[in-house]
Amino acid sequence: MRSRVWGGTAAVVLGGLLAAGCGGGEKNAADGRTGKSAAGAYPVSVTDCRGARTTFSDAPKGIVTSNASSLELLLRLGAGDKVIGTGFPPGKGTLPGALDAQGKKVKVLSRNVIPKEKLLGSGADVYVDTFASMGGMSGGGGMGDAPTEEEFTAAGIKHLYLKSTACAAQGKKPVRDLSAVEADITSLGAVTGTSAKAKELVAGMREKVGAVQKAVGGTAAGERPTYFFFDYDAGTKQPTVVCNRQVANAVITLAGARNAFADCEGDNKQVGWEDVIAKNPDWIQLGVRDRGSEAANKKAFDEAQKWLETNPATKGLKAVEEGHFLRIGSEPTTIAGVQNAETVEKIARTLYPGKVG
Repeated sequence: MRSRVWGGTAAVVLGGLLAAGCGGGEKNAADGRTGKSAAGAYPVSVTDCRGARTTFSDAPKGIVTSNASSLELLLRLGAGDKVIGTGFPPGKGTLPGALDAQGKKVKVLSRNVIPKEKLLGSGADVYVDTFASMGGMSGGGGMGDAPTEEEFTAAGIKHLYLKSTACAAQGKKPVRDLSAVEADITSLGAVTGTSAKAKELVAGMREKVGAVQKAVGGTAAGERPTYFFFDYDAGTKQPTVVCNRQVANAVITLAGARNAFADCEGDNKQVGWEDVIAKNPDWIQLGVRDRGSEAANKKAFDEAQKWLETNPATKGLKAVEEGHFLRIGSEPTTIAGVQNAETVEKIARTLYPGKVG
């Protein structure tokens, strides 16, 4: 696994969804029809990437999040008061509006991966894990010494995965829509007793994406522009591209573009610049992480663009010669969340001027 930066700190980007269990009279947490609040909404069951089931008889009292993306989802759901700690905290100004102030109140257990002992001794009853596929957290990949499921159980912590950001690498098919992200939101809403808010958030996402689809849906697949997500912060010596299992593939596809590396099976992959040259994309997104201020972000975008314009291997690319750059941050593109739908809008407005409002 490869780490990525969230507001100046690393966060692993993978992809999948927190799906629900069913049967036994328990609420199906991934059922988009779930609209109740905490009262009468339990028990709730969810499953992990392998189908192992976890049941909640009531709302969690203390949640620890692995990084800023799962923290943001809980804040948006109105469950931020239940979060007692996080790893990979959001960078300055990364969270929008009032969420930023709320996020600052959450105790930072680690600037990176939360140490095993600190996580197990945190007093949490739930750990929301954005990071890894099943069985992949220990033994390398920068994940550190992760607790085993037995250790989580012994500490009284229920271990939940955001499957839209934890299972992409072993996904069976390309991700072309945001249904996995929506299911994560719905599931977290059911678990935390905020299903009404989850339903509202999902509806808002669907409205935005639906409007874009209506506007660009008439454009034939072969006529849609090709699109390269330039992960500037991942390094320029050897580009890292987003493949068809990554949520960014869905964002790009829904916006009416063709991911230049949609033929890459998996979530992310390092390629050579000769591979990018062979694709010769119509548009390039300057993928930089939020630096915490508008000025710092502009500087980073400027640096990324200048690198493409002056590097011998890339200055002849069609998108570079035509100045077809998009300045949209990495986080809302590559990390699952409510802002994925907003990114779909931003990309579509640039690629289809006048068609998307």
